[in-house]
Amino acid sequence: MIANKKVSYYTLGCKLNFSETSTIARNLAEAGYARVPFDDKADVVVINTCSVTNNADKKCREVVRKSLRNNPNSFIVVIGCYAQLKPKEISEIPGVDIVLGANEKFDVEQYLDDLGKKEKAEYHTSEILKTREFFPSFSQGDRTRTFLKIQDGCNYFCSFCTIPLARGRSRNATIYDTLIEAKKVEAKEVVLTGVNIGDFGQGKGEDFHGLIQALDQLKHIERYRISSIEPNLLSEEIINFVAKSEHFTPHFHIPLQSGSDVMLKAMRRRYLTDLYKSRVLKIKEKMPQSCIGVDVIVGFPGETDELFEETVNFIKDLPVSYLHVFSYSERDNTTALRIDQVVSLEKRKERSKILRILSAKKKRAFYQENEGKSYQVLFESDNEDGFISGFTENYIRVKATYSKDLVNKIVTVRLEKLLADVYLVRILDKVPA
Repeated sequence: MIANKKVSYYTLGCKLNFSETSTIARNLAEAGYARVPFDDKADVVVINTCSVTNNADKKCREVVRKSLRNNPNSFIVVIGCYAQLKPKEISEIPGVDIVLGANEKFDVEQYLDDLGKKEKAEYHTSEILKTREFFPSFSQGDRTRTFLKIQDGCNYFCSFCTIPLARGRSRNATIYDTLIEAKKVEAKEVVLTGVNIGDFGQGKGEDFHGLIQALDQLKHIERYRISSIEPNLLSEEIINFVAKSEHFTPHFHIPLQSGSDVMLKAMRRRYLTDLYKSRVLKIKEKMPQSCIGVDVIVGFPGETDELFEETVNFIKDLPVSYLHVFSYSERDNTTALRIDQVVSLEKRKERSKILRILSAKKKRAFYQENEGKSYQVLFESDNEDGFISGFTENYIRVKATYSKDLVNKIVTVRLEKLLADVYLVRILDKVPA
């Protein structure tokens, strides 16, 4: 056992990274490492990286520098997608001691025998595309809700994406083993997360529909959210099930990436706009109150003004609730680099701004549609200037006068007054102290 050693964590990127950081933290706690906040003095600092965009790479360098300012003698471990993709590059960042790949990060303890700063960083990675092992993870104690990792990797190889190279092929545990992990969760809300969660089972006898049916039977979890799911994997039977479920919330996040079929083909997506539209309309038919989030990429090579306008018009006509807008970012070892007609950075910024404005309009319209309605809200712990906030089942952010009795409680509220992007609400339940 390690005596009196402290470790801090910094997580970049997605919900999946948060679930894995939390699991690694629990493993190190069992080995004797006390977790401390990132800004505190720590013997070891673990930085879990993302590499979806170039900004994520730059952010990693910033976090390393910040950590060294806090404590120049901290032993710095870098893990995550960026670590798998570019271990040598990270090892050359001043102050980094160990770089661990996608598989190695779950054995971080074995690399901590000597915590003395290294003159030259070590890096340890394995060939990720040959990996078939699945490491279950879930976050706990970090947030009001838990992120439960149900799947990892991706078989799709979209032309803009490095995730298969960073996380490997699609894989998961069995439904039985996933339920074992879910039973360990101590939270009222669970977000199902992974790289491509709709691909659960990979057509080998189990599937995502079967998984959510099984999870719905667990009595200690009050509600679930389905994180990002590909439209071609969001079947009508999944939509119908969620519409009838008491525990799965009417909240979907469905990547679109482009509203132009020409661009979807160039991106090597596995659907066209007709299928995407049909999924959105089916959700709204079954769950009119549902919230639908959309991922969109602007400035992909070959995206002309006319093709971008197709995307704008397609989204305008869809009953979706908000957008996550990404400017295309060139990534090494992706086939998109072979496509001519590069869109200028200025154009990318301009198009991103247009879609962010559209997103704000969509979100406000969705919120306004719900004024005066009653929903269930899970309130979170923070006291923000005398208010406590939370989200309805259909992902509307609300706030009420702070009371410690509301923390981590699910209560019925009425949406009373919209202020910017949050509703003031009236509590309708009698909340137990």
